[in-house]
Amino acid sequence: MDFGLTMFPTDETISVVDFGRAVEEYGFESIFLGDHTHIPASRLSPYPAGGELPREFWHWHDPLIAFTAIAAVTKTLVLGTGTLVLTERDPIILAKQVASLDHISGGRFRFGVGAGWNLEAMANTGTDPSHRMAIFTERLLAIKALWTMDNAEFHGKYVNFDPIWMWPKPLQKPHPPILVGGSGPGVLDRVLTLGDEWLASGRHLDGDVLRSRVEELGRMAEERGRAPVRVTIQQGTPEPRAIDDYVSMGLVRCILRVHPVDPAGVIDQIKKLDKFVRSWRT
Repeated sequence: MDFGLTMFPTDETISVVDFGRAVEEYGFESIFLGDHTHIPASRLSPYPAGGELPREFWHWHDPLIAFTAIAAVTKTLVLGTGTLVLTERDPIILAKQVASLDHISGGRFRFGVGAGWNLEAMANTGTDPSHRMAIFTERLLAIKALWTMDNAEFHGKYVNFDPIWMWPKPLQKPHPPILVGGSGPGVLDRVLTLGDEWLASGRHLDGDVLRSRVEELGRMAEERGRAPVRVTIQQGTPEPRAIDDYVSMGLVRCILRVHPVDPAGVIDQIKKLDKFVRSWRT
Protein backbone atom coordinates (compact mmCIF):
# COMPACT_ATOMS: atom_id res chain seq x y z
CA MET A 1 0.00 0.00 0.00
CA ASP A 2 1.17 3.50 -0.86
CA PHE A 3 0.67 6.40 1.54
CA GLY A 4 0.04 10.01 0.69
CA LEU A 5 -0.93 13.16 2.53
CA THR A 6 -3.66 15.72 2.07
CA MET A 7 -4.04 19.19 3.54
CA PHE A 8 -6.14 22.27 2.91
CA PRO A 9 -3.34 24.46 1.46
CA THR A 10 -4.37 27.94 2.55
CA ASP A 11 -2.77 31.36 2.73
CA GLU A 12 -2.67 30.96 6.53
CA THR A 13 -0.50 27.86 6.89
CA ILE A 14 2.76 26.44 5.50
CA SER A 15 3.54 27.35 1.88
CA VAL A 16 2.67 24.69 -0.67
CA VAL A 17 6.30 24.64 -1.80
CA ASP A 18 7.58 23.82 1.69
CA PHE A 19 4.76 21.33 2.19
CA GLY A 20 5.60 19.51 -1.04
CA ARG A 21 9.28 19.37 -0.23
CA ALA A 22 8.59 17.96 3.23
CA VAL A 23 6.14 15.32 2.02
CA GLU A 24 8.65 14.02 -0.52
CA GLU A 25 11.54 14.27 1.95
CA TYR A 26 9.72 12.02 4.42
CA GLY A 27 9.08 9.41 1.75
CA PHE A 28 5.37 9.69 1.11
CA GLU A 29 4.18 8.61 -2.32
CA SER A 30 1.75 11.42 -3.04
CA ILE A 31 -0.05 14.63 -2.20
CA PHE A 32 -3.76 15.02 -2.86
CA LEU A 33 -5.30 18.50 -2.67
CA GLY A 34 -8.97 19.42 -2.61
CA ASP A 35 -10.76 22.11 -4.57
CA HIS A 36 -13.31 24.86 -4.04
CA THR A 37 -13.27 27.86 -6.36
CA HIS A 38 -15.21 29.81 -3.70
CA ILE A 39 -17.75 29.44 -0.90
CA PRO A 40 -21.04 31.39 -1.15
CA ALA A 41 -21.53 33.56 1.92
CA SER A 42 -25.17 32.45 2.15
CA ARG A 43 -24.03 29.03 3.43
CA LEU A 44 -27.29 27.40 2.37
CA SER A 45 -25.77 24.06 1.34
CA PRO A 46 -24.93 22.12 4.52
CA TYR A 47 -21.39 20.87 5.08
CA PRO A 48 -21.50 17.12 4.27
CA ALA A 49 -19.33 16.24 7.27
CA GLY A 50 -21.72 18.06 9.60
CA GLY A 51 -21.26 21.09 11.81
CA GLU A 52 -19.77 24.40 10.77
CA LEU A 53 -17.79 24.63 7.57
CA PRO A 54 -14.09 25.01 8.49
CA ARG A 55 -12.56 28.40 7.65
CA GLU A 56 -10.00 26.73 5.39
CA PHE A 57 -12.65 26.04 2.75
CA TRP A 58 -12.68 29.65 1.54
CA HIS A 59 -8.95 30.24 2.01
CA TRP A 60 -7.25 27.46 0.11
CA HIS A 61 -5.15 27.86 -3.01
CA ASP A 62 -6.20 26.60 -6.40
CA PRO A 63 -4.85 23.01 -6.50
CA LEU A 64 -3.56 23.12 -10.07
CA ILE A 65 -1.52 26.24 -9.42
CA ALA A 66 -0.31 24.77 -6.12
CA PHE A 67 0.76 21.58 -7.88
CA THR A 68 2.68 23.52 -10.51
CA ALA A 69 4.75 25.07 -7.72
CA ILE A 70 5.17 21.72 -5.97
CA ALA A 71 6.16 19.98 -9.21
CA ALA A 72 9.03 22.43 -9.65
CA VAL A 73 10.65 21.46 -6.32
CA THR A 74 9.98 17.69 -6.25
CA LYS A 75 11.02 14.77 -8.42
CA THR A 76 8.94 11.69 -7.63
CA LEU A 77 5.91 12.91 -5.71
CA VAL A 78 2.56 11.91 -7.24
CA LEU A 79 0.22 14.92 -7.45
CA GLY A 80 -3.53 14.35 -7.32
CA THR A 81 -6.71 16.34 -6.92
CA GLY A 82 -9.05 14.98 -4.33
CA THR A 83 -11.41 16.06 -5.63
CA LEU A 84 -11.56 18.75 -8.28
CA VAL A 85 -15.12 20.08 -8.64
CA LEU A 86 -15.76 19.55 -12.33
CA THR A 87 -19.18 21.24 -12.24
CA GLU A 88 -17.45 24.56 -11.46
CA ARG A 89 -14.84 24.38 -14.25
CA ASP A 90 -14.87 25.10 -17.97
CA PRO A 91 -13.86 21.83 -19.68
CA ILE A 92 -11.72 23.34 -22.45
CA ILE A 93 -9.70 25.51 -20.07
CA LEU A 94 -9.40 22.66 -17.55
CA ALA A 95 -8.21 20.19 -20.19
CA LYS A 96 -5.47 22.65 -21.16
CA GLN A 97 -4.44 23.26 -17.55
CA VAL A 98 -4.23 19.59 -16.63
CA ALA A 99 -2.35 18.62 -19.80
CA SER A 100 0.15 21.39 -19.14
CA LEU A 101 0.57 20.33 -15.51
CA ASP A 102 1.07 16.72 -16.54
CA HIS A 103 3.93 17.82 -18.80
CA ILE A 104 5.47 20.17 -16.25
CA SER A 105 5.39 17.47 -13.57
CA GLY A 106 6.86 14.78 -15.80
CA GLY A 107 3.67 12.73 -15.89
CA ARG A 108 3.01 12.70 -12.15
CA PHE A 109 -0.55 14.01 -12.13
CA ARG A 110 -3.68 12.08 -11.06
CA PHE A 111 -7.00 13.62 -12.06
CA GLY A 112 -9.39 13.15 -9.14
CA VAL A 113 -12.80 14.62 -9.99
CA GLY A 114 -16.24 14.91 -8.45
CA ALA A 115 -19.57 16.63 -9.02
CA GLY A 116 -19.40 18.68 -5.81
CA TRP A 117 -21.87 19.34 -3.00
CA ASN A 118 -22.24 23.13 -2.79
CA LEU A 119 -25.25 23.88 -4.97
CA GLU A 120 -24.96 27.67 -4.72
CA ALA A 121 -21.32 27.57 -5.82
CA MET A 122 -22.28 25.56 -8.89
CA ALA A 123 -25.00 28.06 -9.74
CA ASN A 124 -22.54 30.94 -9.40
CA THR A 125 -20.33 29.36 -12.06
CA GLY A 126 -23.21 28.76 -14.47
CA THR A 127 -24.15 25.18 -13.61
CA ASP A 128 -27.76 24.24 -12.94
CA PRO A 129 -27.41 22.11 -9.77
CA SER A 130 -30.41 19.96 -10.73
CA HIS A 131 -28.46 18.77 -13.81
CA ARG A 132 -25.05 18.50 -12.15
CA MET A 133 -24.50 14.78 -12.78
CA ALA A 134 -25.27 15.08 -16.48
CA ILE A 135 -23.05 18.16 -16.70
CA PHE A 136 -20.27 16.34 -14.83
CA THR A 137 -20.49 13.45 -17.28
CA GLU A 138 -20.42 15.58 -20.41
CA ARG A 139 -17.55 17.74 -19.21
CA LEU A 140 -15.43 14.71 -18.36
CA LEU A 141 -16.14 13.08 -21.72
CA ALA A 142 -15.31 16.35 -23.49
CA ILE A 143 -12.02 16.62 -21.61
CA LYS A 144 -11.11 13.08 -22.69
CA ALA A 145 -11.83 14.04 -26.29
CA LEU A 146 -9.60 17.10 -26.02
CA TRP A 147 -6.78 14.96 -24.61
CA THR A 148 -6.97 12.16 -27.16
CA MET A 149 -8.15 13.69 -30.48
CA ASP A 150 -6.14 15.89 -32.82
CA ASN A 151 -9.31 17.49 -34.15
CA ALA A 152 -11.29 17.34 -30.95
CA GLU A 153 -15.01 17.91 -31.02
CA PHE A 154 -17.90 17.23 -28.69
CA HIS A 155 -21.62 17.65 -29.13
CA GLY A 156 -23.78 17.24 -26.08
CA LYS A 157 -26.62 18.98 -24.33
CA TYR A 158 -24.37 20.92 -21.94
CA VAL A 159 -21.01 20.91 -23.75
CA ASN A 160 -20.85 21.61 -27.45
CA PHE A 161 -17.93 22.55 -29.69
CA ASP A 162 -16.87 21.90 -33.29
CA PRO A 163 -13.36 20.56 -34.08
CA ILE A 164 -10.64 22.47 -32.25
CA TRP A 165 -6.89 22.15 -31.82
CA MET A 166 -5.50 21.95 -28.32
CA TRP A 167 -1.96 21.04 -27.36
CA PRO A 168 -0.06 19.91 -25.41
CA LYS A 169 -1.76 16.59 -24.99
CA PRO A 170 -1.05 15.01 -21.60
CA LEU A 171 2.32 13.34 -21.19
CA GLN A 172 0.66 10.20 -19.82
CA LYS A 173 -1.14 8.19 -22.47
CA PRO A 174 -3.95 8.17 -23.24
CA HIS A 175 -4.32 10.65 -20.35
CA PRO A 176 -3.65 10.96 -16.60
CA PRO A 177 -5.51 8.34 -14.55
CA ILE A 178 -9.03 9.58 -13.77
CA LEU A 179 -10.05 8.94 -10.18
CA VAL A 180 -13.80 9.41 -9.76
CA GLY A 181 -14.65 10.62 -6.28
CA GLY A 182 -17.86 10.17 -4.36
CA SER A 183 -19.70 7.92 -1.93
CA GLY A 184 -23.31 8.07 -3.13
CA PRO A 185 -25.31 5.21 -4.64
CA GLY A 186 -24.32 5.99 -8.24
CA VAL A 187 -20.61 6.51 -7.79
CA LEU A 188 -19.50 2.97 -8.65
CA ASP A 189 -21.29 3.12 -11.99
CA ARG A 190 -19.61 6.47 -12.70
CA VAL A 191 -16.22 4.96 -11.83
CA LEU A 192 -16.71 2.13 -14.31
CA THR A 193 -18.31 4.27 -17.02
CA LEU A 194 -16.09 7.34 -16.87
CA GLY A 195 -13.00 6.65 -14.80
CA ASP A 196 -9.98 4.50 -14.20
CA GLU A 197 -10.02 4.33 -10.39
CA TRP A 198 -12.27 5.07 -7.41
CA LEU A 199 -11.36 7.82 -4.96
CA ALA A 200 -13.32 6.86 -1.84
CA SER A 201 -13.71 9.14 1.16
CA GLY A 202 -12.88 7.94 4.65
CA ARG A 203 -15.16 10.63 6.05
CA HIS A 204 -18.20 8.83 4.64
CA LEU A 205 -17.11 5.22 4.10
CA ASP A 206 -15.09 3.02 6.41
CA GLY A 207 -15.05 -0.41 7.98
CA ASP A 208 -17.68 -2.90 6.80
CA VAL A 209 -19.49 -0.28 4.69
CA LEU A 210 -16.34 0.46 2.70
CA ARG A 211 -15.57 -3.25 2.34
CA SER A 212 -19.06 -3.90 0.99
CA ARG A 213 -18.74 -1.12 -1.59
CA VAL A 214 -15.28 -2.30 -2.69
CA GLU A 215 -16.60 -5.83 -3.14
CA GLU A 216 -19.56 -4.48 -5.08
CA LEU A 217 -17.20 -2.54 -7.35
CA GLY A 218 -15.25 -5.74 -8.00
CA ARG A 219 -18.38 -7.64 -8.96
CA MET A 220 -19.55 -4.84 -11.24
CA ALA A 221 -16.15 -4.63 -12.94
CA GLU A 222 -16.11 -8.39 -13.54
CA GLU A 223 -19.62 -8.30 -15.00
CA ARG A 224 -18.51 -5.60 -17.44
CA GLY A 225 -15.36 -7.46 -18.42
CA ARG A 226 -13.03 -4.98 -16.75
CA ALA A 227 -9.91 -5.70 -14.77
CA PRO A 228 -10.06 -5.02 -11.01
CA VAL A 229 -10.38 -1.29 -10.34
CA ARG A 230 -7.81 0.46 -8.17
CA VAL A 231 -9.21 2.14 -5.06
CA THR A 232 -7.69 5.00 -3.07
CA ILE A 233 -9.06 6.03 0.32
CA GLN A 234 -8.61 9.69 1.18
CA GLN A 235 -8.70 10.94 4.75
CA GLY A 236 -8.08 7.38 5.85
CA THR A 237 -7.86 6.41 9.51
CA PRO A 238 -4.25 6.44 10.84
CA GLU A 239 -4.63 3.36 13.01
CA PRO A 240 -2.92 -0.03 12.42
CA ARG A 241 -6.19 -2.01 12.40
CA ALA A 242 -7.74 0.37 9.84
CA ILE A 243 -4.70 0.15 7.57
CA ASP A 244 -4.74 -3.65 7.84
CA ASP A 245 -8.39 -3.56 6.78
CA TYR A 246 -7.59 -1.34 3.79
CA VAL A 247 -4.92 -3.78 2.67
CA SER A 248 -7.25 -6.76 3.07
CA MET A 249 -9.82 -4.94 0.91
CA GLY A 250 -7.23 -4.51 -1.84
CA LEU A 251 -6.92 -0.73 -1.61
CA VAL A 252 -3.79 0.60 -3.32
CA ARG A 253 -3.35 3.97 -1.61
CA CYS A 254 -4.25 5.59 1.71
CA ILE A 255 -4.27 9.38 1.96
CA LEU A 256 -3.80 10.69 5.52
CA ARG A 257 -4.84 14.17 6.57
CA VAL A 258 -2.60 16.94 7.86
CA HIS A 259 -4.33 19.89 9.53
CA PRO A 260 -3.38 23.36 8.20
CA VAL A 261 -1.87 24.89 11.33
CA ASP A 262 1.34 26.90 11.70
CA PRO A 263 4.31 25.69 9.60
CA ALA A 264 6.09 24.03 12.53
CA GLY A 265 2.88 22.24 13.47
CA VAL A 266 2.44 20.95 9.93
CA ILE A 267 5.98 19.55 9.85
CA ASP A 268 5.40 17.94 13.24
CA GLN A 269 2.29 16.20 11.90
CA ILE A 270 4.21 14.94 8.84
CA LYS A 271 6.90 13.51 11.11
CA LYS A 272 4.32 11.75 13.29
CA LEU A 273 2.53 10.26 10.29
CA ASP A 274 5.87 9.13 8.84
CA LYS A 275 6.65 7.43 12.15
CA PHE A 276 3.23 5.77 12.12
CA VAL A 277 3.67 4.44 8.57
CA ARG A 278 7.18 3.14 9.31
CA SER A 279 5.92 1.42 12.44
CA TRP A 280 3.03 -0.17 10.57
CA ARG A 281 5.32 -1.44 7.81
CA THR A 282 7.53 -3.20 10.34
